[in-house]
Amino acid sequence: MKILITGGAGFIGSHVVRLFVTKYPNYQILNLDALTYAGNLENLRDVKQAPNYKFVKGDIADQNFVDQLFAHEAPDAVIHLAAESHVDRSITDPMAFVKTNVIGTVNLLNAARHLWQPGGYAGHVFYHVSTDEVYGSLDFGPEMFTEETAYDPRSPYSASKASSDHFVRAWHHTYGLPIKLSNCSNNYGPNHFPEKLIPLAIHRLRTGQPVPVYGKGENVRDWLFVKDHATAIDAVFHRGKPGETYNIGGVNEWQNLKLIELLCDVVDEKTGQAPGTSRQLIKFVTDRAGHDMRYAIDSSKIMNELGWKPSVTFEQGLAQTVDWYLENEEWLNHVTSGAYQDYNAKQYAGR
Repeated sequence: MKILITGGAGFIGSHVVRLFVTKYPNYQILNLDALTYAGNLENLRDVKQAPNYKFVKGDIADQNFVDQLFAHEAPDAVIHLAAESHVDRSITDPMAFVKTNVIGTVNLLNAARHLWQPGGYAGHVFYHVSTDEVYGSLDFGPEMFTEETAYDPRSPYSASKASSDHFVRAWHHTYGLPIKLSNCSNNYGPNHFPEKLIPLAIHRLRTGQPVPVYGKGENVRDWLFVKDHATAIDAVFHRGKPGETYNIGGVNEWQNLKLIELLCDVVDEKTGQAPGTSRQLIKFVTDRAGHDMRYAIDSSKIMNELGWKPSVTFEQGLAQTVDWYLENEEWLNHVTSGAYQDYNAKQYAGR
């Protein structure tokens, strides 16, 4: 089987690529990434020489490129992770999110349909990885997002992902394309680009800079360790039912302020600082526009049907994450300085 994984040099994508390359040596894994600011080939140094791995640089928003790639490589399946994903950036530049998340997804859907439909869809799958943010915002209480929750996106980012979800389902119902879809909660873990909350906080604590917390820090998110997300994607890809959606969460809700306070304590412990030292760097900043109050994922479907569950508690995963960043200062320095882009250019030279 040849699997095209889009966005495979990004945070979640690199963990999925690594898992599939190492776990399934008989699969051919084709990693497609545009290598924008969040795409980093340093994330995959350990598998770049694997005989079943190949990297291709390209933009899914370029229809001609996508069509030529499918015609040349003829993938049997697609795991689609490529996306613009940062809410703050979507508020500043929404059209970039429309281009990648909506047009890019439709380009892939069309290319897959045109390649697979003439011979029949048996043995093929188009797996679209999405977010819990398409469901909107929850009040505090027992309610959680399920696969039947109505969509109510509140930011340009979540609106673009909701749109892509709808197109994926439309291609299934209209053209019979064999699709699978999952919506996941906030991910954290190694190799996360430091614009997101946890890696940003670790970087700032490491360098003695203030750690920004929006508003009063009351917003609540469900957090999922990225390696657990990769195993969930593996489970859905291989055992999920065609046409079905699976919510993937960490069963792990944390208020932003409580999370940052725990992170500060973990960093103090790992670096030998006096307890409470890092908490002094917490700085409350003006809340962002349209900030959703609470996300919470009900993962019972994937747990009951596919036997998946998170492998670590949040405290365990956070400790592993802090250890990784403290042990990989070169990676973090490259990302924050932009030097990783030189590495991307060298690795892609001559391809």
